[in-house]
Amino acid sequence: MTGTETVLGAPVERREGREKVTGTARYAAEYDAVGRAQAWPVPAAVARGRVTGVDPSPALTLPGVLAVLTHENAPRLADPQDPTLAVLQSPHVPHRGWFVGLVVGETLEAARAGAAAVRVTYEAEDHDVTLTADHPEAYVPDMANGGFPAVTEHGDPDAAFASSATRLDVEYRVPPLHNHPMEPHTSTARWDGDRLTVHSSSQGTTAVRTELASMFELPEDRITVLAEHVGGGFGSKGTPRADVVLAALAARTTGRPVTVALPRRYLPAVVGHRAPTLHRLRLGADAGGRITSLDHEVTTHTSRVKEFVEQAAVPARVMYAADALRTSHRVAPLDVPTPSWMRAPGECPGMYALESAMDELATDLGIDPVELRIRNEPETEPDSGKPFSSRNLVQCLREGVRRFGWADRDPRPGSRRAGPLLVGSGVAAATYPVLVSPCAASARALPDGDFLVRVNATDIGTGARTVCAQIAADALGVPLDRVRIEVADSGIGFAPMAGGSSGTASWGWSVHEACVRLGGRLAGHSGPLPGEGIVADADTSGTADADSPFARHAFGAHFAEVTVDTVTGEVRVTRLLGVFAAGRILNARTARSQFVGGMTMGLGMALTEDSTVDPAFGDFTECDLASYHVPAHADVADVEAHWVDEEDAHLNPMGSKGIGEIGIVGSAAAVGNAVHHATGIRFRELPLTPHRVLTALLEHEHPAGMLGA
Repeated sequence: MTGTETVLGAPVERREGREKVTGTARYAAEYDAVGRAQAWPVPAAVARGRVTGVDPSPALTLPGVLAVLTHENAPRLADPQDPTLAVLQSPHVPHRGWFVGLVVGETLEAARAGAAAVRVTYEAEDHDVTLTADHPEAYVPDMANGGFPAVTEHGDPDAAFASSATRLDVEYRVPPLHNHPMEPHTSTARWDGDRLTVHSSSQGTTAVRTELASMFELPEDRITVLAEHVGGGFGSKGTPRADVVLAALAARTTGRPVTVALPRRYLPAVVGHRAPTLHRLRLGADAGGRITSLDHEVTTHTSRVKEFVEQAAVPARVMYAADALRTSHRVAPLDVPTPSWMRAPGECPGMYALESAMDELATDLGIDPVELRIRNEPETEPDSGKPFSSRNLVQCLREGVRRFGWADRDPRPGSRRAGPLLVGSGVAAATYPVLVSPCAASARALPDGDFLVRVNATDIGTGARTVCAQIAADALGVPLDRVRIEVADSGIGFAPMAGGSSGTASWGWSVHEACVRLGGRLAGHSGPLPGEGIVADADTSGTADADSPFARHAFGAHFAEVTVDTVTGEVRVTRLLGVFAAGRILNARTARSQFVGGMTMGLGMALTEDSTVDPAFGDFTECDLASYHVPAHADVADVEAHWVDEEDAHLNPMGSKGIGEIGIVGSAAAVGNAVHHATGIRFRELPLTPHRVLTALLEHEHPAGMLGA
């Protein structure tokens, strides 16, 4: 596309697409250099305790092994801001899988063999890795993640619930979930004197550089972090991980470039996970379906290394009008790996529980579940009282009803059957906050007529390069093919990570501002441009992060159709439909991809993704893609994503909202609600595996005491 009329919003192909499909795009493990070595970590084999001895000699005698780093000989580092990065600094073992050693070898094979040969002895301590709703150590934290208050309350929820005509008191359980990006967490580090260069698979180079500078006690300008291509992250690469610290340590120790690519089986223990959440929902409603009381209580776990509180009750503060509203979080510190960010943290598990409860309430009231949501549409944000900058949830629901053919649905559970298959359909709403952070960018007009835009954005497969170029071309009023763009280099300037659905809003704001300023400079310039061109810089500090008088959120509606096999218990999703209101859509092609990807990830949460903590050994038993099942193309026959046009002048210069996470929020609930419609059985624990579903079907068909009849 070379025109400027429709450059913003057009379905432009990704700029790096050819590099990726031809294999020329280089990822963090692919930056070779003379003398580059490989390193393999040694994970702890106890659930809690301390290392009492390390014998590296069996490893050092193997051919190709260069060094064995442990807490006994690794360089000392300053205390990190994130305690999970304090690797090889202490004999303490806070959980199974914590790295207690690193073997450096000439080849990956030599390093792996060396790691297997290292002998480590431990003094094990008693451990506790089991989360329960009444765990004796559970407490109410000061804050949940994102700076949200752990508890909010308006009105008298207990009295309102007791006096409600219809009352629902239910519990839901979401297991631990894992990000599992296709490219594992990887870093390649090289020292040149006191200067460090790192290629890292990270969602944000600024955060990595800041942490490395602090730990190695270096000025930030002596560290360069690059993340040209990143093979997914889903939140787990949003903060620095152990791989980048280990690579820098090993490179400093050996004097050679070193690559650390974490084995996939190690990822669940060291790069975060979605913490399990136990939900209790109490909903009260009057005879007309108006919610009179909403109480959402969440219990989750954190590690003893670092407090991380999944803010799963927060979306209940946004969604529905209720005279009385209470949300609360409790967290139990356990001897488990530290949980962390995973796509739509808080909103994803929280909305699964809330939207499942709304479906249950609709059934009890005898009201269509779409209609129930519309009847409880708030005029202002329930928790803060702020007006919404825009809120088009009702439009999303109604457009979904039209596209899905919801009006033809027989509301009676179990009313549709095709041979051994039960057929059902379900709906759920979605929300995700609008987040934005300050960012720096520059735009340069070059003598050849091109424009060079530089912003430290990270493209984790979302098309960030392409969309930022579209924003620049629109602001400059030039054809898209005249805009060059450079990203993912900490030397460009500070930038927030690609996360929280805030990347494009944050990077794009600074790109837009730089380009507008450049346009002003060019308008006042006459004659040819100087050899170095003309440049304009932008820093959105103080504007992008300014408080807003508006509640800013994206919204959406999910519709799902499923079949449930009464012979095998297998659930198949035959249709997924999502309709979203996310401000101005900046690239129709990449936006649709993001929506569909999120919806499919929610399908996996509903049906296949499951992780359990082994109470005896303290580790996650599903630690690879053979046992932790993510959905494939065959797992959904038909998936569609649409959006309603939304103009919102209270967001950013582009009028856009984030789209990376709204697609997963509510998707699992829609599938679960469809399974209930198909079977008449309410499942309150994920995932809906064949074993779980078939067991319930048999019990439903043959109640207790009749199975032997």
